[in-house]
Amino acid sequence: MVTIGYFLASEQFGPRELVDQAVRAERAGFERLWISDHFHPWNDAQGNSPFVWGTIGALSQAVDLPITTAVTCPTVRIHPAIIAQAAATAAVQCEGRFILGVGSGEALNEHIFGDPWPNAPTRLRMLEEAVGLIRRLHRGGMVNHDGEFYHVEDARIYTLPEDPVPIYVSGFGKRSTRLAARLGDGFCTAMPDRDLVELFRAEGGGSKPVQAGTKVSWSRDDTGLEYAQRLWSNELLPGQLNQTLPRPADFEAAMPLISTRAVANNFATGADPDMHLSHLRQYLDAGVDELYIQQIGPDLDGFFTAYEKDILPALR
Repeated sequence: MVTIGYFLASEQFGPRELVDQAVRAERAGFERLWISDHFHPWNDAQGNSPFVWGTIGALSQAVDLPITTAVTCPTVRIHPAIIAQAAATAAVQCEGRFILGVGSGEALNEHIFGDPWPNAPTRLRMLEEAVGLIRRLHRGGMVNHDGEFYHVEDARIYTLPEDPVPIYVSGFGKRSTRLAARLGDGFCTAMPDRDLVELFRAEGGGSKPVQAGTKVSWSRDDTGLEYAQRLWSNELLPGQLNQTLPRPADFEAAMPLISTRAVANNFATGADPDMHLSHLRQYLDAGVDELYIQQIGPDLDGFFTAYEKDILPALR
């Protein structure tokens, strides 16, 4: 049975809006929450980037849904010891209903202190060391660590949940997926890629949960496609651009490369339930266990009504 959750976009909405969407999602029958962790939006039109840990604290008091960060980079912008403390506090606030989703990050968010942006193999080694350090800190007691990338001296987290915080690892290619299978308590992805899901399971992931997130633009008219094109066509940029471009302005300069036809083929827009179901079932067919859906258009009333009445029952 696939669990259907709601995807909170910290790049597009402010913290109060995100909390309001989470409350509405719970009422509509969504069962879990994903929330993105960004310092910058992908482009200026998206217009937001609230500090995710503050938003999670507010969410813990507003809803009873489990929450996963999708995903936090614990390697460059924020030291893994600080992420360990933040995740432990979030798990206490959420009474154990918190999962730390981690990934190797993008230059867009991680370059802000002027450090060189590491290559992909280095970023994965940094991620592996960071996850190991976070887990050690979550076990309690004093921790000292002198690793390849991180140094910790006499560090102890005092506010800890009763059970260790699960750590899910994201993957978008074979190398990162193999790392996720070996390192993670679960797997995060944003693609309906059955080959990657099967690779994760074959390389050690086994029956661990696989989460996936996607965006739709529900609308009663053509504005849904327009919003998808203007705000989120960056998701379709080729190659390593999403990992290496450093500024929202650079994404805006690159987004005209993506045609309206490509956006229409990759986002469910409009109000036709069959279009939305066809898009979402790609993820179910890929074998994910949890699917998170984000409404990127402005008609939240229409989205939540349609999904509660037609889409969620059909998916289940």
